[in-house]
Amino acid sequence: MEKTLNWQKFKQMALLGIAASALLLALQYCHGDRRDRLEPFDGEIAPLVMEGGDPYVRALMRTISASESNVRRPYAVLYGGEYIDDLSEHPDRCIPIVSGPNWGNCTTAAGRYQFITTTWLEVADRYHPDPSHFLFWSSYSFEAEYQDRVVHRWLSDRAAWGADIPALLRQGNLDEVFWLLSGTWTSLSYGIERNSMTPYLFEIYWEMLDEELGTARGSRSQT
Repeated sequence: MEKTLNWQKFKQMALLGIAASALLLALQYCHGDRRDRLEPFDGEIAPLVMEGGDPYVRALMRTISASESNVRRPYAVLYGGEYIDDLSEHPDRCIPIVSGPNWGNCTTAAGRYQFITTTWLEVADRYHPDPSHFLFWSSYSFEAEYQDRVVHRWLSDRAAWGADIPALLRQGNLDEVFWLLSGTWTSLSYGIERNSMTPYLFEIYWEMLDEELGTARGSRSQT
């Protein structure tokens, strides 16, 4: 009898555990917990919309987006996985964070590089190629090409990082670059929000660099 009761108790606990897990997964799905649903690198990281630029920096940009926004429409994605259609400016929508060290807060992260609103306004003010001004007010298009151009200029600015990132990349010092950037893009190797893509980022970068260098060589051969 005791064994039967223990077995029944075990089954009840197991069923409760399964139900709790299912509820957690459902909540994550409803909230669009993108970070926990990313799949390992399959070689299909979307190309940049921006044309030209340093192939080493371009490869790094695609690597950043592999862990930050590895989705079908990266330029239009909000944190959690919802897509938006209006990219005339940063969407500035604060979405609840449902897991990780910042659980319970909300984030305005959006676009291919998951810019929060304040960071976008700060860096766009310095690097956006085509801002709009009216009296004392400025706005910055969040269209895909502008997201790329702002990040390319930002990563190429030695003063912004206290280091020459393009030179570090050419020297093969990718680990140092990830360390420098992990405070900004927290899913990189030394960040506090590592996800399932994080362990693959070195591999992804070298794959992206091969593609970008090949494209750059092809462009030069046609001119």
